[in-house]
Amino acid sequence: MLRFFILFSFFIHSCVAAPKTPAASAAVPAKKWLTLNGQEPAVVARGGFSGLFPESSASANDLAISTSSPGLTMLCNLQMTKDGVGICLSDIRLDNATTISTLFPKAQKTYTVNGEDLKGWFALDYSADTIFSNVSLVQNIFSRPSIFDGQMPVSAVEDVLGTKPPKFWLSVQYDTFYMEHKLSAAEYLRTLGLRGISVISSPEIGFLKSIGMDAGRAKTKLIFEFKDPEAMEPTTNKKYSEILQNLAAIKAFASGIVVPKDYIWPLDTAKYLKPASTIVADAHKAGLEVYASGFANDMQTSFNYSYDPSAEYLQFVDNGQFSVDGVITDFPPTASQAISCFSHQKGNLPKAGHALVITHNGASGDYPGCTDLAYQKAVDDGADVIDCSVQMSKDGMAFCLDSADLTANTNAMTTFMSRATSVPEIQPTNAIFSFDLTWAEIQSLKPQIQSPFSASGGFQRNPANKNAGKFMTLADFLEFGKAKAVTGNAAYLASKKGLGIVDAVKSAVTNSTLDKQSTQKVLIQSDDSSVLSSFEAVPPYTRVLSIGKEIGDAPKPSVEEIKKHADAVNLKRSSLVTISQSFATGKTNVVEEMHKGNISVYVSVLRNEFVSIAFDYFSDPTIELATFIAGNGVDGVITEFPATATRYLRSPCSDLNKNQPYAILPAEAGALLSVAEKEAQPPASAPNPPLDTKDVIDPPLPPVAKLASTNATGEAPPHGPARSGAVATAANLGLSLLAMLALGLLCNI
Repeated sequence: MLRFFILFSFFIHSCVAAPKTPAASAAVPAKKWLTLNGQEPAVVARGGFSGLFPESSASANDLAISTSSPGLTMLCNLQMTKDGVGICLSDIRLDNATTISTLFPKAQKTYTVNGEDLKGWFALDYSADTIFSNVSLVQNIFSRPSIFDGQMPVSAVEDVLGTKPPKFWLSVQYDTFYMEHKLSAAEYLRTLGLRGISVISSPEIGFLKSIGMDAGRAKTKLIFEFKDPEAMEPTTNKKYSEILQNLAAIKAFASGIVVPKDYIWPLDTAKYLKPASTIVADAHKAGLEVYASGFANDMQTSFNYSYDPSAEYLQFVDNGQFSVDGVITDFPPTASQAISCFSHQKGNLPKAGHALVITHNGASGDYPGCTDLAYQKAVDDGADVIDCSVQMSKDGMAFCLDSADLTANTNAMTTFMSRATSVPEIQPTNAIFSFDLTWAEIQSLKPQIQSPFSASGGFQRNPANKNAGKFMTLADFLEFGKAKAVTGNAAYLASKKGLGIVDAVKSAVTNSTLDKQSTQKVLIQSDDSSVLSSFEAVPPYTRVLSIGKEIGDAPKPSVEEIKKHADAVNLKRSSLVTISQSFATGKTNVVEEMHKGNISVYVSVLRNEFVSIAFDYFSDPTIELATFIAGNGVDGVITEFPATATRYLRSPCSDLNKNQPYAILPAEAGALLSVAEKEAQPPASAPNPPLDTKDVIDPPLPPVAKLASTNATGEAPPHGPARSGAVATAANLGLSLLAMLALGLLCNI
């Protein structure tokens, strides 16, 4: 590694006895649902697992059934062929979901559908045999996997029924259009005898009324679907918003309604939740079930959900005021775990397993990193360890910030652009560095939330609070009770600026007495073995070696060398599971090899944005957590969204040894790719190199230079007994706050 690029980190882990469960509450009470019938909300899979595979394909249906809760409902959107056969596809046009346009390039037509002219390839122009024999499916959302395109045939309704889903839902979207062309969905259903169809839905009142008697005899539910509020319902020529005003009238021909999810929880123009509408309460009062549609893990929704799809489901089923009766989703496993595993989960539930939840700059997915708000949110979210990335100001103040470069984390460029300098030992580009500004100058800056995927995909983080919070000194940070310090440049500062981060951390922790008690565990992290060696004389410290390179193996000599300097390692995700073109291709044995050497393994950095998550994890941060914790056996995860990790670990579904109806299973690397034809799979990438002993060993740190630094006014910075006393007082105050915080923390060491 580069000699002068040193990652120095320091953690505090609060540890107390787990609260005992009273004998009277040993039995887990049944969940109470605020649905119409008091039962668990239904998970309805739109086209099977259409978030991964083409809609209603055999693979989509099979994976939906195998990964979802036992009561899954499979939804097929009905389209009709020229000879009256039903197929399952959402769009009345086939060109966006199949290969038909390449097979019949000159067969495009224009039809008027519900008053709108649509151009494309329509099922009613082709016989069932032509479609089943020649046409294959493609993924109709371009951000989803394309390697399964052109490999799977279109499914007939009978094909989906043949998979024997627990429940089957048929959605009839365009009955009026098909009737205009001498095709009848009602007659088609009668030929089926409605066998195995649990639910029939439609946005057309006339169709639901026409099938009412048959549905009654078959005990099939009828559901009315609401479209855009300003759209016209074909039977009555009324806007759907107008029909919504008389729910009692719907009860005459249907037992429930489907509404787009923003009918229930509308969003403002900034993509934050507005107060809930009364539609669920009103429908329940009228005796109607309510199903919410439009759920998908890979679509941007409200910032209130912190890019966590499970949080969105919980907003609809477990908000304390009402619950929808079902959710219609492209990712049924995520809906299943939210309902079966996370609903009615209280914050005081014990964690399953020993894995630590370690923050990356606090809850930096929700607030600017390393600010008081980010740390407080992390504590509120139940993190086991909060981290402080230690930097130094020009006048020697140790404080928390992700990088010595202030340009990304603050608004320094608008205020101190003239102070930008070049420090090749740290980075190749010019920057405004913390060690060139006094602490007073740094305090004058505004924090700035970092959004890693903002430039590439427009994924902003909590823009309403993008500049919220205050920076914290190291002494202030010690008040929070658990920590990790990250990117400083200890060697550069020690040898060039006369500022010793190692000494500053030692002094701060010693003054706080955290090295002399047992209720807090102190972790020191660095990518430099010599930094870790400097803390060897303090037995309570757990030393963590950060390995920034991707590795594919950890040979015994390298593990033995690590053990001389560290008790744990922090590894990149790709060192445990290899990824190629967003698919998990393999799993390494690095965790097992480290554990053989009695070295703990932490994995970093985990984020909620689906663009950072492999397809094998279902675009779901919870499945990624399960893969690293339950599948790889890591001892901790380093995350910017601790709420997601603690919720997973506090769920009984995370314990795979428990006998329960549903469990959150880790992904199996390579399983998803194996479904695709070999020529469609991404090329095999070269394996990561093994960890070499030379990657572990570093030369000793240089001594701190004795330079006369000055503050912004040209005067000598404060020093001497008064300053030392102030730091000690702050550290002692931190100890008292830590003692109070420790009451709510679970011991994991």
